[in-house]
Amino acid sequence: MGRPAQGPVGSSWLPGLSPDGWLLFATCGVRLFAYGFLSVVLGLYLASLGMDAGAIGGVFTAALVGGAIMTVVLTQVADRLGRRRVLMVGAGLMAAAGAVFALTDNPALLVGAAVLGAISPSGKEVGPFLSVEQAALPQTASDEQRTHLFAAYNIVGSLAGALGALAAAVPDLLGLAPVAGYRALIWAYAAAGLVLLVMFGRLSPVIEVAAVPASPTAPRPRFGIHRSRGVVAKLTALFALDSFAGGFIVQGLVAYWFTLRYGVDTATLGAIFFGTNLLSAISFLLAVPIARRIGLLNTMVFSHLPSNLMLMLVPLMPTFEAAAAMLLARHLLSQLDVPTRQSYTMAIVDPDERSAMAGITSVTRNAAAAVAPAFAGLTLAHPALGLPFLLAGGLKIVYDLAILTVFRGVRPPEEIGKRR
Repeated sequence: MGRPAQGPVGSSWLPGLSPDGWLLFATCGVRLFAYGFLSVVLGLYLASLGMDAGAIGGVFTAALVGGAIMTVVLTQVADRLGRRRVLMVGAGLMAAAGAVFALTDNPALLVGAAVLGAISPSGKEVGPFLSVEQAALPQTASDEQRTHLFAAYNIVGSLAGALGALAAAVPDLLGLAPVAGYRALIWAYAAAGLVLLVMFGRLSPVIEVAAVPASPTAPRPRFGIHRSRGVVAKLTALFALDSFAGGFIVQGLVAYWFTLRYGVDTATLGAIFFGTNLLSAISFLLAVPIARRIGLLNTMVFSHLPSNLMLMLVPLMPTFEAAAAMLLARHLLSQLDVPTRQSYTMAIVDPDERSAMAGITSVTRNAAAAVAPAFAGLTLAHPALGLPFLLAGGLKIVYDLAILTVFRGVRPPEEIGKRR
């Protein structure tokens, strides 16, 4: 469809953003708000149903596996069936899964709903939503503005996630019993899926991919990728390592670890994760000027290394206050790589490969992340050791050094000819 016309509202932060772009920012906000409160209470809710740490980790793994399945299936057909339709299907599955979690304590049904629905135990994206939106957003900005746009998009999501984490304390403040409060929030999650269904239905045909005539000399596409197969293969392998490491510290497990180690309540957990999401939003703001100065790849790596060292220090802190402070400090740096990574990966492939690229890397990340929570849940039998934090930090450092080595010479268009 090409670049959409500029919408009625514009600013230096969102230059030329179309009405569809604003709507996608809004859907991101609704979605991450729901993910925020769900991730705080999900582990506690499952524990209240009688599940032990290993079973909770298994449900979390099922949810992440389901997210990977949804992504691989729906993103492969998004450009053929329509991005709007795929987003609506994802929203419907999210609502249905939330309803199942609220209505039953049957482990088999919970695992089934986790696999088939968009249940987020991490407070982060699951399902096809991010891949489809990420592919569409670059059409609304120039190469020079692309990182700016992704930073703003992630700020919306991070602030919404922060407010969602804070909202997890509302049932407790209203005097509801713990289990009733958890269940009320699960119903709110299902309602958010219905709201998203309506919002996605308002998207226009402008968000659909433009038809590009095939070149007779171009390689035959496989999974939507032609020229950039080598780049995509390397990125997917590296992103798998990073996400496997991240799977040890999904927000739901971190919340559960703080409860086991220090006995903190839901309101305190909500405040902690409000803070982490707020600091993540600040890091998105910092990403743009830093990337302009040192480049996208360097920003990804050299902001990530110190944040991973801080992650490994969290379980080594002597008190709850010190551990929470270290986690908060870590989040000031840990998300600098998110808008820069999204901008970088969309820049180094052809425009007609972006949806497939986003889908493939997202599936890889989700699948790798899905493996780790089951192991992390088992390590929580000894919370004082803090093994999930140590394993995650160490593996993420390996990822940082590897991606810098492999992609040092691959630059996005706006950095070609510049010295870094």
